[in-house]
Amino acid sequence: MTKAENRAAAKAYHQERMRKLAEEARAADIAADLAELGRLRHYLIFSRKDWRADRDKLMTAIDDYVEEMTGDRTALHAKNHKCG
Repeated sequence: MTKAENRAAAKAYHQERMRKLAEEARAADIAADLAELGRLRHYLIFSRKDWRADRDKLMTAIDDYVEEMTGDRTALHAKNHKCG
């Protein structure tokens, strides 16, 4: 392997490694955002004392943003489990 080939291989390896690291960082950022949005949505549903109409608008906005991030609008919704 010549020096030029070795440099090209090292550059390709480095670029692939950086792409994977960026992808993992983005996934971690999305997971953190989803956790915060889940806490906010839970607060709006269960803990908020003021039951005005803006609660539904906020939950719809959160669901829209989650759908934009993950492609699944119900990612933060409670999932029912069936036994047996």
